[in-house]
Amino acid sequence: MIFHWEARFGLPLSMKSPDGRSRIIKEKKQEKTLRHLKKCLRGYGGWTAAAALFGGLEVLLEVFIPMLMSVIVDGGLYREEDFMLRSLFPEALIAQRDRFVLTVGGIMIVIACCSMICGLLSARCSAIASQGFAKNLRQMLLEKLQSFSFSNIDHFSTPSLITRATTDVNTVRTTMHLIIRSLSRSPIMLVLATVMAFTISPHLALFFVGSLPVLAVTLAVMMHIGQPRFRKMLLKMDEMNRAIQENLISSRVVKAFVRGDYESERFAGTVEDLRHAQLSSARLFTLTGPIQMGIMWTCTVLLLLFGGREIIFGTTGLLTGQLVSLVSYSTQAVSSLTMLSWLLMSLSRAQASMRRINEVFDEEPDIADGPSDAVVQDGSVDFEDVCFSYTNDPEKLNLRHVSFHIASGETVGVIGGTGEGKSTLVSLIPRFYDTLSGTVKVGGVDVRDYSLEHLRDGVSMVPQNGTLFSGTIASNLRWGKPDATLEEMKAACAIACADEYIDRFPDGYETLLEQNAANLSGGQRQRLRIARAILKAPKILILDDSTSAVDMATDEHIRRGLKGALPGATKIIIAQRIASIVSCDRILVLDEGKLSDFGTHEELLARSQIYRDVYDSQMKQEVSADAES
Repeated sequence: MIFHWEARFGLPLSMKSPDGRSRIIKEKKQEKTLRHLKKCLRGYGGWTAAAALFGGLEVLLEVFIPMLMSVIVDGGLYREEDFMLRSLFPEALIAQRDRFVLTVGGIMIVIACCSMICGLLSARCSAIASQGFAKNLRQMLLEKLQSFSFSNIDHFSTPSLITRATTDVNTVRTTMHLIIRSLSRSPIMLVLATVMAFTISPHLALFFVGSLPVLAVTLAVMMHIGQPRFRKMLLKMDEMNRAIQENLISSRVVKAFVRGDYESERFAGTVEDLRHAQLSSARLFTLTGPIQMGIMWTCTVLLLLFGGREIIFGTTGLLTGQLVSLVSYSTQAVSSLTMLSWLLMSLSRAQASMRRINEVFDEEPDIADGPSDAVVQDGSVDFEDVCFSYTNDPEKLNLRHVSFHIASGETVGVIGGTGEGKSTLVSLIPRFYDTLSGTVKVGGVDVRDYSLEHLRDGVSMVPQNGTLFSGTIASNLRWGKPDATLEEMKAACAIACADEYIDRFPDGYETLLEQNAANLSGGQRQRLRIARAILKAPKILILDDSTSAVDMATDEHIRRGLKGALPGATKIIIAQRIASIVSCDRILVLDEGKLSDFGTHEELLARSQIYRDVYDSQMKQEVSADAES
């Protein structure tokens, strides 16, 4: 049977199409898969070649050992003339035999030691090559993920991507190690051992040669059965990782609702499903060993039975040492096939993993760099009849024919109910998503004409639930400006009111933040993210409800600070509180994904029923709260 690399890694063996287009698609997929694998071996091709070379030398040396065993047995221990002359010259014959056995035995020891050294070098080189392969594969995965837009990332769950970058890569790495180690050793051993066996006794060599197709068919059947089991096991692992991630991230919610027992029971069911899936796939590997050992020992018994009869009756002239070497060669041949079978079983498992990894590589980023190298010159923003849908379905639009103009340097508020498209609207400016139709312009240039780097360098966005990374406060601030000085960081934090609590820390700006800044409150995290965005000094600053966790006085202080900061920069502020945007130059009102109105606070109070209702509702609530207090 011929197992193609492309087929083993999830590419269809045959794709029929009347016009031949499916065949072209298949060839392109094969080229992509091979290209991915070749890239992963960059920098480690020499180690791979060295592993193959040392593996081949190891096999060549091993093949000599059974031959030398035959020489010792037939030429030093059981020669017929020794029995006839032993009574005449016993001491001389013993001394001669001992010298011969010691000489040939010494040669065997030297060859065995050389073979062991070659084996160790081959294992070392293959380990370095496979680990380097895994390192490059993970690096390529991360680079690919960084090229994804939000819509691309939406196609995969976070736990699934983690499993692909860890478990799946480890599975492929282990298989790659076996490939480098076995493909240079097992085929050579199988061929040479078979050739040597046929030179000794062709008809006896047929016993183990005839067992090879039986073993190959058995393995093919097991691989066919095992492939769906491996895929199911990986899906169950995704579910387990998802459960762990949810419980770690939402541990406070779980404790607040006293749902620890429920989550424990749910997780127990998840890991039990994974255990069953792993056992189901592992049974194939446990069956492979007994089947192979049974075939090998059956061949050994048959060789000893029929070979021993030939020696006893002297029908073919087969010598005792030749039978010993023949058994050794048959063991080497079956063992090499056993190694190949383990490799094929590992390939069957790696097929499922590589298919999942290829799904990431084959995902085409739907947002690509524009042709222009221009940078953002000013902060003007234009929406021209923009429609957008997360599903790319014109019948299910999240934004409907939105058109407006924001002049450079304006401060614009955005208000609307939950799910009305506020975050979606501002996500189109730095091209986190692309429009379904219409045009978004920044600085008078279509955002699709900018390179992503230049566009996003000119736009700074602070989401409500943004991320802070493990490290110091200073290292997080320097995401906005890598070479920022301490004075620049303090100035940005003063505008964002983050200096109030940073100065109280013993280590100040060198205070270490825990994972996701768990040692800061929600309001402190928001203020630090605003300071990071200010430090970037963008042409457009977008605050997406990023002061929702701070009090009214701090919110007012931040808004006053932003007026004097970043002169000439456009500021777009999304807020649920009217008080946060009432002082903006203009306010944009969204209703069901449509632009309901756009104007100053006074203009909207006069003509926008939606804005007036929100304003009256919030003002009444504030009056009631003041009266109660």
